[in-house]
Amino acid sequence: MTSLTVIVPVFNEEQTVQESLSRLDSVDIVSKIIIVDDCSSDNSNTLIQEFIQDKKKYLLLKTPNNSGKGKAIEIAQKYIETDYLVIHDADLEYFPEDFYSMYEKIDNNNLVLGSRFIGSLTRNNLYSRTLFANYFLSKLFSLIYRNKVTDVASCYKMIPKDFFKKIKIESSGFEFEIEVLAKYLNDNDKILEVPIQYNGRSYAEGKKIKSIDGLKYIYWMFKCKK
Repeated sequence: MTSLTVIVPVFNEEQTVQESLSRLDSVDIVSKIIIVDDCSSDNSNTLIQEFIQDKKKYLLLKTPNNSGKGKAIEIAQKYIETDYLVIHDADLEYFPEDFYSMYEKIDNNNLVLGSRFIGSLTRNNLYSRTLFANYFLSKLFSLIYRNKVTDVASCYKMIPKDFFKKIKIESSGFEFEIEVLAKYLNDNDKILEVPIQYNGRSYAEGKKIKSIDGLKYIYWMFKCKK
């Protein structure tokens, strides 16, 4: 059986982090969960410690300073021992039960991407501009890398350990989403996509990605291209 670790980057998610971890708890194909607190200034760390107390499959790490999603994931890189890993944000926009359909598509160290643009699963996109931006960025990425990818901004990427452990993670923020896909396609033929659910939250509820991140995505598309 292929073993699986989940990396959970967290920054100021006190309203959602326990529910998010509770969702992960119900997924029985996960053997380890690594939580990386990116120096939250709210009550997130305390709530995490309360939740994971006496639960052996959890590991809580902390960045030395607040640096962004990419740096939080880099902190966890050396702790990956399972065959695969997947990223899960600490908000409630994604649904870990989608791991099952992604897991079924694992084959010979391939990367499996959870896409919110294929299939007919339930999706709630609050902002049309964000939807359009993701559509545009995915089209541009597909053109640059000559490989159709429908959802480059998706959090859910099931990544083989052998690939993940050897790459140098250079991005610090959300542009990690682009970096990991780009570096994978530099040395591999394609990415397999699986439909996933999505329930977008508002900025009032804590959504963090901003317009500037879209520009960073474009920069990293070209930066990572061999």
